[in-house]
Amino acid sequence: MAGKVEARRAALRTALISHAKKRITADGLKNLRARDLANDAGCALGAIYNVFGDLGDLVLTVNAETFENLGASVAESLADAPQTPTDQLIIMAQSYHHFAAANYHLWRALFDIERPAGETAPEWYLAEMGQLFAYIDAPLSVLFPDHDTEQRALLTKALFSSVHGIVLLGLDEASAGVPAPQLDKMISLVLKQLAS
Repeated sequence: MAGKVEARRAALRTALISHAKKRITADGLKNLRARDLANDAGCALGAIYNVFGDLGDLVLTVNAETFENLGASVAESLADAPQTPTDQLIIMAQSYHHFAAANYHLWRALFDIERPAGETAPEWYLAEMGQLFAYIDAPLSVLFPDHDTEQRALLTKALFSSVHGIVLLGLDEASAGVPAPQLDKMISLVLKQLAS
């Protein structure tokens, strides 16, 4: 009997993740409602909270998959990247841009999820960010061999923040400051200046 209950619970978990991902993809995180997900999954509203602590936990689970896909996309872009560190940085940053554009609402959900004040990001989130930072750190260690680990870590985060900001503003339809068709060119210009 317990096996059947666990199997139903696992099936509901899978269904809720799938429906949440579809709804975030279509309408964005701000429009995600537990009642809609319950209707999609054909379950009672309370059943969601038997599987996930709250809606935020469900979103974090979707975000974990999105982060994994983002990391895979960046890693794949590096497979055919030129060997020069500046070109590697440019390729990674443009891959980040293309992933964000192709998965806009899922990508925004990575950064738009609300957390209670003082609550840190989950360990998996920090681990995934750490992997992205490791990709950036490798070419930076070639470009700036005299930087110590702490300096390079700060530079890595600053570089990620810069590229993220360009992409965020460029993909935000309400922003007129960064024209979306020129994002790759802007990213390239910024990163080439860094290396010069």
